[in-house]
Amino acid sequence: MTVRVGYEDAVAWVCLDQPPLNLFDTSQQLAAEGALRELEARDGLRAVVFTGAHGHFSAGGDVKEMGSLPAEEVAGYADRISRLTRRVAALPVPVIAAVEGFALGGGCELALAADVRLCTPTARFALPETPLGLIPGAGGTQRLPRLIGLSRAKDIIFSGRMVHADEAARIGLVDAVVPEKELVGTARAWSLRYTACPAGALAAAKQAVDASAQGPLEAGLDLERALFAPLLAAGERTEHFRGFQGSRTEANASAR
Repeated sequence: MTVRVGYEDAVAWVCLDQPPLNLFDTSQQLAAEGALRELEARDGLRAVVFTGAHGHFSAGGDVKEMGSLPAEEVAGYADRISRLTRRVAALPVPVIAAVEGFALGGGCELALAADVRLCTPTARFALPETPLGLIPGAGGTQRLPRLIGLSRAKDIIFSGRMVHADEAARIGLVDAVVPEKELVGTARAWSLRYTACPAGALAAAKQAVDASAQGPLEAGLDLERALFAPLLAAGERTEHFRGFQGSRTEANASAR
């Protein structure tokens, strides 16, 4: 099996498992589509963590396979890899990419489609397509500039160079670098931080924040207002308000 899915309560763990480098070839893409169908249909899902086996996240597409694609299959291949990362980004729950080793090409683009990226010091990110006569085809040209800015994204995409973990953290490509032995535990802790929030509020927050990068400010503000009002009217807010008020009172007292 090239993609394994497991669950810890409301958190799904999706592991890319195709040794030695978890290449995103056609079999891996089809397995990932099946995993996404499962996630999209699962009730009670609150967060998703993507990982890779064998010391790597994913070294991207199988160049040998890509070079031998019949002309009539090229469009379908391009559609499939683009659709995969769009579906990952569209999941209505926080998505965490826990990266060690290579995250290259489509593997890097999968990480970019996540909401949060954690990595180990061994992590290496790259979008090597341009020197190969292509461009990133699974969202890299759009998501990377939104994350780290146009100039830095252009350098990485034009050159196809490797970005090591320390640089990735410095430029905002990853949110934290943690020791290898702590990667899974850190991803688990971050996922639990998010699952503690009300599901409806979390989904609305993700939708509103994502919209901020996709359109004009005024349109984003209109969406934010439209999402905020129903949540304010929802009955479950009272319990959370009381808990917050109590914790804030305790914090104020201890600060004196």
